[in-house]
Amino acid sequence: MKKVIIRDRRKIAPFNEPARDLRVMNKPLWLWQRDVLAPYCTHEIVVDSLEEIPPDDEETLAYQDNLFFDAPFVEAFIKGARALGKACRVAFSLDDKAITTHALPLQSGIRREGNVYIANMFYFPHGPEPLVRPLVIDTMAREIGYYHIPTYMARETGDLTFFVPLRAFLSIEHWVHLFIANSPFGIFAEGARMEAGLSKLSTRLRILFRSLVERRQFLSSSALVKVGRNTYIDPNAIIEGPTYIGDNCTIGNGVVITNCIIGNHVNIMEGCQLMLSVVSDGCYLPFRAALFMTTLMENSMVAQNACLQMCVVGRDTFIGAGTTFTDFNLLERPIRVWHRGRLEPINLPVLGGCVGHHCRIGAGMIIYPARTIESDSIVFALPGKNIITKNIRYEDSYHFGLPGAERHQRLYPRDPEDNML
Repeated sequence: MKKVIIRDRRKIAPFNEPARDLRVMNKPLWLWQRDVLAPYCTHEIVVDSLEEIPPDDEETLAYQDNLFFDAPFVEAFIKGARALGKACRVAFSLDDKAITTHALPLQSGIRREGNVYIANMFYFPHGPEPLVRPLVIDTMAREIGYYHIPTYMARETGDLTFFVPLRAFLSIEHWVHLFIANSPFGIFAEGARMEAGLSKLSTRLRILFRSLVERRQFLSSSALVKVGRNTYIDPNAIIEGPTYIGDNCTIGNGVVITNCIIGNHVNIMEGCQLMLSVVSDGCYLPFRAALFMTTLMENSMVAQNACLQMCVVGRDTFIGAGTTFTDFNLLERPIRVWHRGRLEPINLPVLGGCVGHHCRIGAGMIIYPARTIESDSIVFALPGKNIITKNIRYEDSYHFGLPGAERHQRLYPRDPEDNML
């Protein structure tokens, strides 16, 4: 089958890069898409629009390159499309909770048409044709709790939940979508699929047998914790699956890792705690750093005693010691993010911040929920300026005019007309 990639050249703030080049599940999005589609597609072409697809009689899968989808979703779509035997496109029902709650805000790639939502992924059994039918795919969303708000903090208290899909699909058009793709639709969905698989007695027995042989707790057995080559894990570290750890890593004494993806050449030192997070290749976490539902892109560092909850951090970025990214609005106001020149609601009662590529964030900073720091910025504590209450553009960062500032070159400029920060 031929694969047609439709380019989306829009840059995602504050990274100032197209979605295809940003990391999802420790891979650039374009590589994630290629690997997911590898069992079905043998060759590809790249176009700027659907109309540019050359006419032929070959079986074709076409999709926009800012889409995140996983293997179970693609399997369901291609199986259904081939059974239909006609040109079709991805569609969702109006009551699909994963789509309506988490995928629709801040984007235009998934939109309503009649009594379904349609998206920019197409199947043509005999080459492109004008008549395309919607093919509804069930994401099999499950409501799963992840956070508890006590009565003394807010009027609406209790467990906060995500609608986690067993088949994930998302149009990435904002940094919040990167958070959704990596955490609720990514590593959280991996855990949900594992939990669904445990309904089979044979699966439970296989994992139980492995844990008895290895003398490990059920969730820590090698059936659920995959470790690469030349990786050292201290005997006092606690790791629970599903967790994937790459090659040439070091996991120190007292580290706690739950349901995470850890890339290659990652160093996680003593006392760090990670949960539902993605730590990409080459990252470094000194002692007592804490990540919850947070994504670090490659070659970034989070220094000691820093706390990041529900955040996204770009590549080659440093987060200083004791820095805290807050994620809950104590004033009981809905969290909103800057999108296309205005503040927009996001249907999330808690959300951390986002830092672009090639940034330097000094020690002891406090970042309010949903704030962004643009790529190439340097931000550090000054008298009366250690709390970030607004989005920070490169031009607003603190290093202009200081000795050595000229050595921190700007690598990721935004488009001149871009006002998304």
